[in-house]
Amino acid sequence: MLQVNNYSSSILHNISLNITQNTIILGANGSGKSTLAKVIVGIIPNNNVQIMSKTHEQLSAKEKIQHINYIPSKLEIFDEYMSVQEFLELSFIQTPTYKIKELAKLFGLSSLLEHNCQTLSSGESQLLLMASSLAHNADVTILDEPTSNLDQKKTKRVFDILNSHNYLKYKIIITHDLNFAFKLGFDIVFIKKGEIAFHGSSGEFFEPVMMEKFFGKSVKIVENFVVSNL
Repeated sequence: MLQVNNYSSSILHNISLNITQNTIILGANGSGKSTLAKVIVGIIPNNNVQIMSKTHEQLSAKEKIQHINYIPSKLEIFDEYMSVQEFLELSFIQTPTYKIKELAKLFGLSSLLEHNCQTLSSGESQLLLMASSLAHNADVTILDEPTSNLDQKKTKRVFDILNSHNYLKYKIIITHDLNFAFKLGFDIVFIKKGEIAFHGSSGEFFEPVMMEKFFGKSVKIVENFVVSNL
């Protein structure tokens, strides 16, 4: 599905990955995980990434749109008059899988369809970005910190969607939220100081011995939750 072959920069060092299923890229702030996402999607130009066996240069514009979609953590709208509904309409790139009203209802945005995107709160903006990812419905969707601006109720809504097989094809999620990653149970890529410190199953990563290796005594698993050991 997706490969990174020996990519290095001032931030990332000797990155090689073969991603074949839903994956979470974990790491502390500044570890390089968002940079890796931008490398994968091609925002940072490179010839080290292959998507469906093609490099970014080999993919046509149409193929790129169909194969991969990057959802940033923050909504940036350059049209000051664009409404929520218009933003979602522009997200469709092929035969719609969902209707606008269905997406709005799924993310609790029904009452905001006519609102200007620039009037949304940070949490509402993040839900709009999530809704746009379903509208786009690329083969691989990369979501950068999809819950960073959400309260607990909205985080649960996003978790349920990401945890379902009914939405999105393949997901790569960038996060520093250990408990969110633990609950999803996807494969883990752990980035530490710009290097891949771990790539494997969630079950292996969250073993107590691995938790102590990477986090010392600062975190522990209690009753099926990852908690800070204060």
